[in-house]
Amino acid sequence: MDDATPQRLVIGRVETPVGAALVATDENDVLRALFFEDFEGRLQRSVRLHYGAIAIEAGSIPSDVGRALHAYFEGDAGALTGLRWATGGTTFQRTVWRALTDIPFGGTLSYGALAAKIGMPKAVRAVGLANGANPISVIVPCHRVVGSDGSLTGYGGGLHRKRWLLTHEGALPSEAPRLL
Repeated sequence: MDDATPQRLVIGRVETPVGAALVATDENDVLRALFFEDFEGRLQRSVRLHYGAIAIEAGSIPSDVGRALHAYFEGDAGALTGLRWATGGTTFQRTVWRALTDIPFGGTLSYGALAAKIGMPKAVRAVGLANGANPISVIVPCHRVVGSDGSLTGYGGGLHRKRWLLTHEGALPSEAPRLL
């Protein structure tokens, strides 16, 4: 993961089963942000916060990113692991975001366990804030962090998406069909 500031970002769109996603990549096709389309304002704020006034243009997503996202949404557990990504953010935030990538497909971790994992067991609230500021949704799997009792807590893309993603990955049981 490289955190150097890019010169420009290209933002493309990809359809997913939980709504269109906006994907920002830099001039080297490194992922810099992924937000769901209904949170485009958050993407814009995140990019400005992390990288300042850089050139942003509309375009298409790199083919390897598109293939990996489609494969993930079709159930390929390892599809996203080879993608190159980088973020701005503080050293602490980047530490939390790197640790998120160690939570396996189909697994979850509590905020407290994540804080302990990075060697800061008392920093649960700070870990929660860093998790919520993750600019690369899905690929840096902040959706895999749950409450200490296993409950679903906030997710920047909406709790309905978090529930869907965790069910898709097998971390939550599928809802049984309702009988009439």
